Amino acid sequence: MKRRLLAVILLSSLPGAALGQTAPNPTRTAWVQAVDGGGFEARLLTTATTCPVMHTDGGDVALRVRAAADDKFPLLCAAKVPAGTSAADIDGKPLPMPVADPRRILVIGDTGCRLKGATTQDCNTPQQWPFPQVAAAAAKLRPDLVIHVGDYLYRETPCPPGDAGCAGSPYGDNGPAWQADFFTPAAPLLSAAPFVLARGNHEECAREGTGWLRLLGPLPHQPGCLNHIPMFTVDVGKFRLAVMDDAGAPEMLVNKTGLPAYTADIAELGRIAPPVWFVHHRPIWAAITGPLGIPVGGNRTLVQAAHDAAQAAGKDAPLIPPSVALQLSGHIHTFEAINYDRSVPPQIVAGNGGDLLNVTPKDLRGAIFQGSQTVRVTKGISVGGFGFMLMTRAADGWGIDLFDSAGNPVRSCHFTAARDGGEGQVDCPESK
Repeated sequence: MKRRLLAVILLSSLPGAALGQTAPNPTRTAWVQAVDGGGFEARLLTTATTCPVMHTDGGDVALRVRAAADDKFPLLCAAKVPAGTSAADIDGKPLPMPVADPRRILVIGDTGCRLKGATTQDCNTPQQWPFPQVAAAAAKLRPDLVIHVGDYLYRETPCPPGDAGCAGSPYGDNGPAWQADFFTPAAPLLSAAPFVLARGNHEECAREGTGWLRLLGPLPHQPGCLNHIPMFTVDVGKFRLAVMDDAGAPEMLVNKTGLPAYTADIAELGRIAPPVWFVHHRPIWAAITGPLGIPVGGNRTLVQAAHDAAQAAGKDAPLIPPSVALQLSGHIHTFEAINYDRSVPPQIVAGNGGDLLNVTPKDLRGAIFQGSQTVRVTKGISVGGFGFMLMTRAADGWGIDLFDSAGNPVRSCHFTAARDGGEGQVDCPESK
C-alpha cells in the first residue's frame, strides 16, 4: 500500500498527470545538459520502468539507467549526445541540440519558490512566484544555450496550515518537490536549448544536494552526497565556461575545510585557455544593502581563496587569473553588473529568476567588501524585479538585454572583453 501511494504521488507531481486521474502513458521530462569531461548528455526523468532509445541523425543511442527509481525519485535515464549530432528525439519529441558556437546565451538563476518555516512565498500566484512565466517567456527568445547559475529548489518545509498561497505544495529533496519547483515550470525552456547548470547553496548536502547530484549533477551518479565537485569546463566555440561548485562557501565566515578546494579551483582558471567565463553561484565581490543604504558584500571564503591562489601564483598576481573575461553568478536575488579595479574581471549577477527578491542599491560604487579591502567597484549598478537576461554576440562583444518576468525588455547593457592590456567592462547606460 505504501509503495502504491508513493507511485500515485510521483505520478501526480509530474506534468500531464492530476491527482485522482490515471496517467495516460509513462510521463517524461527530457533535457540536454553539459557534463564533466566535455560534451552534452541527454537525460530523461520518467515514471516508466525501462529506459528508451534516443533517435539521432547519426543512429540510435540507447539511454542507460543513471539512477534507478527509489522511494523518493522516479527512474532517471541518460546518454551522451554524440559529437556532431544535429537532430535527436525521444519517442518523437525533439531534443534541443548543442550549438558549436552559440550566439544567444540566456542566463537565469535562483528560480524556486521559498517555503522555509514561517517564510513562505505564494507559489500558486504568478505575480508572487513568476518562474513558470519567466521560463515560458525566455523560451520564446530561442536561445542557443541556457546557463542556470544555481538554486533550483527552495521548498524545504511544509506549507503552513491555512496558507492558500502554497497549499498542497510538496517539499523536501524528492521527486515531487523537484518537479514542482524546477522541472514542471522549466519545461518550455528545457525544450528550447541545452543547459549549463551550476550548483547553488540550496543544493549543498544539508539541503537538496543529494537530489541535485542525482538529477542535474555533471558527474556520473553515485549514492550519497559530495560536498564539493571539481570545476568542469564547457567548450562553447570561441570561449570556455568554467563552472565552479561553491555551494559550501559561506559569506560571513571562512569555511576552512572547503578552502583548499576553492583555492585550487580559482588557481585552475589560470590553466584554461582564454577567454573564460567563470560561472559559479556565490559571487565573490557583489553587494546587498547595508546600513544607511550603503552597498556591502563579499564572500569571505571565496575572497580568502582568491587571495591564497594569487599568493601561490607569485608576486603581483591578480586575484582572478587573467584568462577570465567575465564572472557570472546568482545568489543575490536581483540583477547586478559590476566593474572592478585590481584587474578583477567584470561580474554579472542574475539571481532574479523567481525566489523572493533582494533590494539592492541602484549604484554599487563605494561598496564595502568584507575580507578584501583592496578590491573596489569602479562602476556598478543593480536592477530590481523578477526576470532574466539574454546575451547576444555582437561585433564588439556581447549585448545584454534584461527582461521582466513576462518577457518585456527592461534595460540593455554591453559586455566588452579586455583587449590590448585594457580592462573588460560591462556598461549599462541609462535608458533614454
